[in-house]
Amino acid sequence: MANLLYVDNSNVWIEGMRVAAVQNGLCPDIWSAVHNRICDNSWKLDFGKLFRFAGGESMEVKKATLFGSKPPQNDSVWEAAKRKGFDVITYDRNIVNHEKKIDTDIVATMIEDSYEILEVGKDEMTLVAGDSDYVPAIKKLKHRGIPVHVVFWFHASREIKESATKFIDLDPYLKNLCRQ
Repeated sequence: MANLLYVDNSNVWIEGMRVAAVQNGLCPDIWSAVHNRICDNSWKLDFGKLFRFAGGESMEVKKATLFGSKPPQNDSVWEAAKRKGFDVITYDRNIVNHEKKIDTDIVATMIEDSYEILEVGKDEMTLVAGDSDYVPAIKKLKHRGIPVHVVFWFHASREIKESATKFIDLDPYLKNLCRQ
C-alpha cells in the first residue's frame, strides 16, 4: 500500500505555532491563541519529520506535495522541503497579502491524482490540513473506496475529523515535529 501526501503548509505551520503558544504557556488555551492570533514564533516545522510522520517511509510514499504561498527571495524553507522529499507548489499572494488558490489546488490535485496515479484498493491519501473546505473532496474520494487520512492539530474542524477515514492528532508530537 502506497500513500499520497498533501500538505497545506501555512495551515499546519501557523496552527502549529498556536499549539506551541499554548504548550509553552503564552496563552491559556487554543481558542485564545486562535482568536487573539497568539503564536510561538520560535516553533519551526521540520519538513523531514512531517514527511515521515504523515507519509511514512519514503519508499511507501508515491507522491508528496507541499502547497503554499511564494516566499520572499531569501527564504530557504521551500528548498528545505524539496530536499526532504516534497514536490512544492506555490502561488503569489493577492493584492492584500492573503493566500489564494491553495485549498482549491490541493482538492483539484487530490481528485486528479485519484484517477491518474492512485490505485484504488491499494493506495491511500493523507491530507495535512484542518479546515472544513476539504470535506466534500474527502467524502467523494471515500465514496470511490479511497481511504483519506487527515493529520492535523487537535483543534481541526469537527467536520474534517468526522469525514476522514482516520484522524491523527499532531498535538502530542509538537516537539517531535520541531526543527532543532
